[in-house]
Amino acid sequence: MHDILLGIDLGTSSCKAAAFDPSGHVLAQASVSYPILYPHPGWAEQDPEIWWRSVCLAIRKLLDSANISPTDICGIGVDGQSWSAIPVDRSGNVLCNTPIWMDTRAEDLCRKISKSIGSDLLFAVSGNPFSPSYTLPKVLWYQSYFPEVYEHTEKILQSNSFLAFRFTGIMTQEPSQGYGWACYDIAHGTWEKSLCTEMGISSRLLPEIVPCYQVIGEVTPDAAHETGLIAGIPVVAGGLDAACATLGVGAIHAGETQEQGGQAGGMSICMDTCRSDKRLILGAHVVPEMWLLQGGTVGGSGVLNWFEREFCSEERLTATGKGVTSFAEIDRQAEKIAAGSDGLVFLPYLAGERSPIWDINAKGVYYGVDFSKTRAHFARASMEGVAYSLRHNLETAANTGASASTLRAMGGAANSHFWTQMKADVTGKCIEVPSTDTATALGAAMLAGIGTGIYHDFEDAVNQAVHISRTHVPDPLKKESYDKGYQIYLALYQNLKNLMNERVTV
Repeated sequence: MHDILLGIDLGTSSCKAAAFDPSGHVLAQASVSYPILYPHPGWAEQDPEIWWRSVCLAIRKLLDSANISPTDICGIGVDGQSWSAIPVDRSGNVLCNTPIWMDTRAEDLCRKISKSIGSDLLFAVSGNPFSPSYTLPKVLWYQSYFPEVYEHTEKILQSNSFLAFRFTGIMTQEPSQGYGWACYDIAHGTWEKSLCTEMGISSRLLPEIVPCYQVIGEVTPDAAHETGLIAGIPVVAGGLDAACATLGVGAIHAGETQEQGGQAGGMSICMDTCRSDKRLILGAHVVPEMWLLQGGTVGGSGVLNWFEREFCSEERLTATGKGVTSFAEIDRQAEKIAAGSDGLVFLPYLAGERSPIWDINAKGVYYGVDFSKTRAHFARASMEGVAYSLRHNLETAANTGASASTLRAMGGAANSHFWTQMKADVTGKCIEVPSTDTATALGAAMLAGIGTGIYHDFEDAVNQAVHISRTHVPDPLKKESYDKGYQIYLALYQNLKNLMNERVTV
């Protein structure tokens, strides 16, 4: 076999390397974890050099585990987490750790810039609020507080462009991560360099913009030595992890939607026109002339991970005896409870909440507790709360004019038939589940396949590589119960948000 595609997925806590044949089947995969550093309040950063070493190790593990020959790899695609800001000098050296997507150290600078330039202008260009989590505010922070780093920076790279650079020696910027830059004109896919001038930063820091599927270079001899690959393998620019995941589940037309069931939850709706909403996140798709209106929530499978860890020792014991997972046992117990959890409603805001409420002080809440409630009620209510957060984002997007059709589910939560069916019932949307649980790395590999000619175009890539394993159709008999629970869900936050944001002292 000489047409293996390699996808590299650089996440927040680990990286994954996965090898695929053109039909999308996983031939081998390996992952390596790494730490997040929290040196000061509001800071969250990682060392890009550790990213690269982890990627090298993951590739070597993959090659060893399946006896794959590097000579059979015909292309490499990379995806990465959002909103990093990696300063590299002219020699390609990383000058400091990068703040990651959850870092808020530049909050004061954001307020200052928004006031001086105007938040409406910044939003009109980028389609997103000027948030400290994004890339450009971090560059402003370097300028103000790490001037020696700023002065020696040749380019600012984001996560996937950094990996692509390490493979090829070429520095680039692709559209799907552009929304991290407030000076990126998201409607036209170009730099608005006049905004750089107004902010007082140099536009020379901005890499050249290239399509996500474009081959930017080949694996260098140095990169080949570090990874165990061979020199000369083509590497494409790659994209944002969420955008690659959207491609990896086959969502490439207007209305097609990726439903994220990972540690965090959310959705990405494909649009053929550029529509923004301050309550949501707007980004370019990895598919040219397409955009993604995204909702990102704290409550995903992480909610159930927390619930299982803290409250489900009995289910763990039972599951061990049956030879199943504890999550399968939680599903079995929760399924015994009626839709709506007999009035128990959960707000899944366990670490604040992102879209559409954007409240870092939002708190998790169980409402409707009485003596009749069992652990199974709490399990089901926890899952329903995550489904309600998905519906909240979908309805917010619909009000903007971005209506989702069928959802394509991915992430660990998609392995639960029960939870996926619940999401279909709550949202009223059909949900399709692709046959692979490596959609993000697959999307990156598909970009490599398009760039190297393995696929004729995006349609051909999806037709060959994405396969639906099951479909969940909404149950109309559960609509009334879920509609009632959803209205309580919305009212709970509205009635509690002021209390959540008060500083209570004793």
